[in-house]
Amino acid sequence: MSGFLGEHICKLDSKGRLKVPSALKKQFAPEINGRFVINRGFEQCLTLYPFDEWQRISARVNKLNTFEKKKREFKRYFYRGATELVLDSSDRLLLPKHLMDYAGIEKEMILTSQNNMIEVWNPKRYEDLMAIDSDEFADLAEEVMGDLDENSDD
Repeated sequence: MSGFLGEHICKLDSKGRLKVPSALKKQFAPEINGRFVINRGFEQCLTLYPFDEWQRISARVNKLNTFEKKKREFKRYFYRGATELVLDSSDRLLLPKHLMDYAGIEKEMILTSQNNMIEVWNPKRYEDLMAIDSDEFADLAEEVMGDLDENSDD
């Protein structure tokens, strides 16, 4: 999987279902068969993983030593609320209410691509988080990416 692209503004229907945008759906690998896992993410968003990506990440998390307190705490929090979802015949996902409450999502949301997962955001929280000017972004880019060799695959 090479990663997702795009940012999508979406609305829930009256039954709390998200219609997956067709531009995003076209990027899903056929082998996931419409299966996903949604979970709590960082900065109070939700993360939507294609099932194969969830399995890869989950395998890494499961290798953590549960005899170490920080790793045990991380595992508990990481798996807290994780829910399998399956696209219905109309390309909709029924999002769990407890996760929607966690993320502060009511009717509208923003889906953002993050490599091999999709973040699901309350629009106001997302806009507040992304409210940095171009100079701040340039400083952040230099700090995070400045030491990478342009010719390396890292």
